[in-house]
Amino acid sequence: MELQHELIIPDEGLPFKLFLFEGYNGNYVREKHWHTSIEIFAVMEGQLTFFLNEEEYLLTAGKFLIINSNEIHSIHAREKNRTAVLQIPLKQFEEYFTAQRFIRFSRPESVDTPERKEKNRETAALMQEIFHVYEEGRKGNPLSGTAGAPQRETAAAGYEFKIKALFYEIMYLLVTEYRETEVQERELRHNRKLAVLSRITTYMRDHYQEDLKLTQVAAAFGYSPEYLSRMFRKYIKVNFKTYLQDIRMAYAYRELMHTDKTVSQIAMEQGFCTSRAFSGEFRKRYGILPSEIRRGAKKSDENKK
Repeated sequence: MELQHELIIPDEGLPFKLFLFEGYNGNYVREKHWHTSIEIFAVMEGQLTFFLNEEEYLLTAGKFLIINSNEIHSIHAREKNRTAVLQIPLKQFEEYFTAQRFIRFSRPESVDTPERKEKNRETAALMQEIFHVYEEGRKGNPLSGTAGAPQRETAAAGYEFKIKALFYEIMYLLVTEYRETEVQERELRHNRKLAVLSRITTYMRDHYQEDLKLTQVAAAFGYSPEYLSRMFRKYIKVNFKTYLQDIRMAYAYRELMHTDKTVSQIAMEQGFCTSRAFSGEFRKRYGILPSEIRRGAKKSDENKK
């Protein structure tokens, strides 16, 4: 089984991505993958089995697990469950990086003290509350984390303030209670394999609207185009151009669902030469034209009203 890189795009207007785990019906396996973001899985009902760096973790209701940047993990959901997933871009923690631009968080159960147990309960409760606010604020159907389809809905009044307040409470607990300040050299060596590529993919997400070329990005990081191309194929399993298109399409989808911009405007802003090229790529990936999916979203909104 090939190791896959997961592309994570924050929710519209928020510094994170939050969703219901896609394996909520059970009998689901998410194979080995990695990403640059910090990720928290918090089980609200049922249970999940995690395989993290070849170690097995059983998560039951009320438990959560922190996934560090570049950690290889897989998930088995044998039973029905409701699990909130919070994905936080690594750049949110820049002020807390070590000198090696590295940050790592400990497992919730790795410290067996009354104080840590209380913080674990507090963090789990915050994860449940932030997901509840997310669902109520969006006023939509239970969210699915297949990462493809954000909802075109109007948030409740004050929603942004409440959900961001909860998010920063979780961030505070992460950096004060779970952050590891001493990093062993073996962990640094393990992380370096993917850390460079992580910085490159972050750079691409920050500049995806520009006319990015493989030669330009390679030069920015001191590599030859050939070497950078091999890195993409080895670790992400797609070429540079495909990955860049993945980023652009993910943001374009979000724009379609959350704004009233025309298809042509979105195409131009997301780095496509023409709206025709954008529509063709969109249909190839999602099986539907951008105009059709927008009409469907508007009809859904009207029915709800």
